[in-house]
Amino acid sequence: MDVHDLALPAPGPARSALLLRRTQAEWRAGGQDLLLFAYGSLIWRPGFDYVERLPARVLGFHRSLSMRSRTNRGSPEQPGLVLALLAGGSCRGLVYRIARAQAEPVLQQLWEREMINGVYDPRWLRCHTPAGPLRALAFTLPRRSPSWTGRLPDADLLHVLRHARGRYGSTLDYLLLTVKSLREHGIRDAELERQAHLAAQHGLC
Repeated sequence: MDVHDLALPAPGPARSALLLRRTQAEWRAGGQDLLLFAYGSLIWRPGFDYVERLPARVLGFHRSLSMRSRTNRGSPEQPGLVLALLAGGSCRGLVYRIARAQAEPVLQQLWEREMINGVYDPRWLRCHTPAGPLRALAFTLPRRSPSWTGRLPDADLLHVLRHARGRYGSTLDYLLLTVKSLREHGIRDAELERQAHLAAQHGLC
C-alpha cells in the first residue's frame, strides 16, 4: 500500500481538509519558498503571484485528460474532463516559486480550486529544471481513483467536448487553452494535440 493511502478517508471535504493539513506540514518542515509544478490550467491561469517561473520536466508521471470533473469543467449530469498526472512516462511543464510569506494563502486558494472534493493526490515530485533538481508540489491521480476515466474512445471524448460545461467553462475550452499555452512555452503534448485536432475535424472549434 502506498504511504499516501494511509489514514485517508474517501474523496470528499474531510479528505481534502486532511490533505491540506498534511501538505502544509510538509511544506513548513522545509522552511523555504513554496514550489509548485504546473502541467495544465495552472500554466495559463495560475491565479497567484510568483517570484520565479522555470521550465521543468518530471520523470515517472505523464499528463492525461482522463479525470472526471463534475464541478469545474462539467456537471453531475454531464461530467467533463480535466488533466491529471498519472504514473508512468514523463511530463514537461513549469515550476513556480511562490514567496514563503504568500505560501499559506496560495495553498488555501489552490485547495479551493483544485481540491474541492479531495480527489487529487498531492505529491512532492523531483523536477528537472535549468536551475537544477527541485522538489515541487504537484496534483497527481492514482488509477484506482473512481475519478479516473481510463482511455476514452474518441466517440465518448467528442461527446464530452460537445456537451460538458462547469463553473470555469467547458472541457473543450480547457483542452484548447492548454494546448495553446503549452505551445507558447515550447511544449508539444502529442495526445492533447491529437485530441484538439479531433475536435477541429468534427467542427467543434
